[in-house]
Amino acid sequence: MAKTKVVVVDDSALVRSILTEIINRQSDMECIGAAADPLVAREMIRNLNPDVITLDVEMPRMDGLDFLSRLMRLRPMPVVMVSTLTERGAEVTLKALELGAVDFVAKPKIGVADGIRLLAQDITDKIRIASKAHIRRAPPPPAPGAAPPAPVKAVTMASLGKASTEKIIFIGASTGGTEATKDVLINLPADSPAVVITQHMPPGFTKSYATRLDGLCKIRVKEAQDGERILPGHGYIAPGGMHLSIERSGANYIARVQDGEPINRHKPSVEALFLSAAKVVGPNAIGIMLTGMGADGAKAMKVMKDAGAYNYCQDEASCVVFGMPREAIAAGAADEVLPLNQIAIKVLERLRATSGISLNRV
Repeated sequence: MAKTKVVVVDDSALVRSILTEIINRQSDMECIGAAADPLVAREMIRNLNPDVITLDVEMPRMDGLDFLSRLMRLRPMPVVMVSTLTERGAEVTLKALELGAVDFVAKPKIGVADGIRLLAQDITDKIRIASKAHIRRAPPPPAPGAAPPAPVKAVTMASLGKASTEKIIFIGASTGGTEATKDVLINLPADSPAVVITQHMPPGFTKSYATRLDGLCKIRVKEAQDGERILPGHGYIAPGGMHLSIERSGANYIARVQDGEPINRHKPSVEALFLSAAKVVGPNAIGIMLTGMGADGAKAMKVMKDAGAYNYCQDEASCVVFGMPREAIAAGAADEVLPLNQIAIKVLERLRATSGISLNRV
């Protein structure tokens, strides 16, 4: 079997050396080049035709985001970003994912060499996933003097009324999910039911992600806090490195944010969230499984369906990685399989059709 060819792009000679060593230890991949800046990388990509590149966010001679933006327009290919664990690093990384990077690895601010070695499995796993991801060409930049493109028209509908207080939407996502989740949330009205989200992300990134979504969406979006009420018109993101579930407290739902062992190798885990949805919300839950590698949450989504929830899975054509939706579909958990751009529309249509009908058995 042909090995996955990787080019490493990083201004640190030490980081380039360690990443090259990690990649070359794998039987199914090889580092075919290492570049100190994007201009050298551009020639390497042209001459060596790699399958995946790893790209440092902050680089000399050309900003990593500028390089990524040009790359995804002119020669779209799988990119894994190497980010720093800082607030600035988180914001830049989220922009990189928006531009088309498949995933990212967060290197520590200090102790970089040891930190990267400890991340060896994570790095190589993400390179493997990236090599199989669906990559789309980014749209060209607007011509000088051209009118800005019209904003995408969001789904609109009448007030959801009682449906908003009775129902809760649960979303699980991994690789490619930051943008997929955004595409669902920006189409929800301000009086949407509460949305509770587990997106596989490390500590230090989810707060910036929630802040970014809050600025784009009609609903308010925040990082979930333990013990807070789950309210209509709000979205709650599982904090990186913590499991998120929900509990009932009298007439209210509350967020439970807890440490614990990884589930399906993930923390936060979609499994933890979806099992609590089945147990606590039952037929008033709406489940959404978006793009991601692996099977986290697939069995729990079937438990949700068995408890009366109505579930949507993203289809293969619109996924960056079809793993999690595919496993949920195979488990019999899906009521509908839809392109990403249809999910919010169908959820809102169903909410409107069932508005005022409480299905809660409690």
